[in-house]
Amino acid sequence: MKTRILRMVLLTLSVSLMSAMCSSDDDGDSNNNSQEIAQIENEVESGTWRVSSFIDSGQDETNDFTGYNFTFDANGTLTATNGNTTYTGSWSVTDSSNSNDDSSSNDDDDIDFNISFNVSENNDFDDLIDDWDIVSHNSTTISLIDISGGNGGTDTLVFTKN
Repeated sequence: MKTRILRMVLLTLSVSLMSAMCSSDDDGDSNNNSQEIAQIENEVESGTWRVSSFIDSGQDETNDFTGYNFTFDANGTLTATNGNTTYTGSWSVTDSSNSNDDSSSNDDDDIDFNISFNVSENNDFDDLIDDWDIVSHNSTTISLIDISGGNGGTDTLVFTKN
């Protein structure tokens, strides 16, 4: 009888222990990028930035943005100015784990750096409008990439802090 009770207690403890180890957030989507998103936002909201490299489908178009300083405001406003001309747009950093625009279909934990300007299609700043994937970032550099769904071309954009 004691052996039977001991087995029941051990079985109950085992089941309880196994249940405790399996939490409700083990649904396969353990990608929580909120801390990294906040870090990126803090990095870019500090100071002004310049385009140090912009490669559009193999073409170096960095010079199109020479002299422009970019300011990423905390309210989501993006301003690019070269002293004479100012473009205003918006920016955001989002978790793209549920998007279908990722550069790699098996990479669900990437973060998008979204840029938008209200410009015509023939304006150089139209080339920056996209939901860029973040390749790397730190307090002085943010490297972005986009693989076009249309022509399959790869664009890279690098902002460097002034």
